[in-house]
Amino acid sequence: MDINFKQLPVENRIRIVEDLRDSIASDQNALPLTSEQVAELDRRLDAYEKDGNLGRPATDGISELRKRL
Repeated sequence: MDINFKQLPVENRIRIVEDLRDSIASDQNALPLTSEQVAELDRRLDAYEKDGNLGRPATDGISELRKRL
C-alpha cells in the first residue's frame, strides 16, 4: 500500500507520526540498548552516585529554552 503523505493535511501527518512514535515507545523491548548505550548509562549513573547532583528542575530548563527562542 503506497500512501502519498504529502496529500494529507499537515495535522493528519503529525497525528500519524505521533501515533507511530507512541506505538514504538510502548514496546521498549523491541530495540535493546547497544553496548555503547549501556556504557554511557553506567557512566552517568556512576557520576550521579559519586556527586549526588540531582540536576535542576525541568521547568527551569524549559524556561531557559523559551528565553532563547
